[in-house]
Amino acid sequence: MPRDLTLNSLGLPKAPADTRVVVAMSGGVDSSVVAAMLKDEGYDVVGVTLQLYDHGAALAKKGACCAGRDIHDARRVAETMGFPHYVLDYENVFRESVIEEFADAYLAGATPVPCIRCNERVKFKDLMATARDLDADCMATGHYIQRKLGQAGPELHRAADAARDQSYFLFSTTAAQLDYLRFPLGHLASKAETRALAAQYGLPVADKPDSQDICFVPQGNYAAVIEKLRPGAAEPGEIVDLDGTVLGLHRGVIHYTVGQRKGLGLGGLGEPLYVVRLEVDARRVIVGPKAALSTRIVPLREINWLGDQPFDSRPEWHLDVRVRSTRPPCPAVVRPLSATEAEVELIAPEDGVSPGQACAFHAPEGSRVFGGGWIWRGR
Repeated sequence: MPRDLTLNSLGLPKAPADTRVVVAMSGGVDSSVVAAMLKDEGYDVVGVTLQLYDHGAALAKKGACCAGRDIHDARRVAETMGFPHYVLDYENVFRESVIEEFADAYLAGATPVPCIRCNERVKFKDLMATARDLDADCMATGHYIQRKLGQAGPELHRAADAARDQSYFLFSTTAAQLDYLRFPLGHLASKAETRALAAQYGLPVADKPDSQDICFVPQGNYAAVIEKLRPGAAEPGEIVDLDGTVLGLHRGVIHYTVGQRKGLGLGGLGEPLYVVRLEVDARRVIVGPKAALSTRIVPLREINWLGDQPFDSRPEWHLDVRVRSTRPPCPAVVRPLSATEAEVELIAPEDGVSPGQACAFHAPEGSRVFGGGWIWRGR
């Protein structure tokens, strides 16, 4: 029997009406446009929003991902476009998989990136399993990243709009997940295009502002969240220089991150001082000049590799790497120590590389993303 190889816009050999797509809806404009766009193209769309933490706290904070207002907004979009919408209670999963580790990492002196863990452990794991349970052919999100088909299968690529690119936060997306995921906004040239589409579809969130903070951290106050989760964590201690000289006192290591300059309370000491290291057990904050922040060697673990050949099939890879979401990729030599561990040598030193942050791998030319790993200790 001849097989019809005609593919729809999602790359599947079915008519849109016969293709079920679960759309992960945060209540923001991006995921709302994805759902509306796919519904308009005739797909069998099912919207799913995750309730990740207590509504009482959520409602007190506007603009946060998956807060009470955002769940309401997602539901309104579904009603406007005429597709079913479900809210799933993932509070326990989110607390165990994301929030608890976030607190422990901060207490250990690291600078965690919970949004990556949420994508990795909740959205692209548990929510994806739910999508499969709903007999969906794929799952779509509003992330700004591109999925392209290569000779060896689906590849991850940076978004067309460099200002909106979210590849750093999606480095841990596995090849198996990438096979099931779709990112319909990744090719758009600007956020203005997304908002224009929202207005075109008459969505109630067309002018909704973007969320800036981590969803469970009101006003970006990490320390307040840590103190609530781990009472007694903010114990005072000493601020010392690289020679061990005491320069002042601090009100808890959890209030500081590597590379921080403001808020140290050490004015009048000459050149600006930065947090160089945190010694959690001794409750010490180590400060020094900007030069002391420079790092060339970055150890990684929990590597997710998206290359066509095994990660440890070569002694080294010449890639561009990104050690923070706000920094552009820079040239490096990545030396595998195993299939999941590596040492990265930066060609030019970077300042403020901190344990707990991610290191994403990029092709030196072109837009392809090769995964990445977690920075686990400084040198």
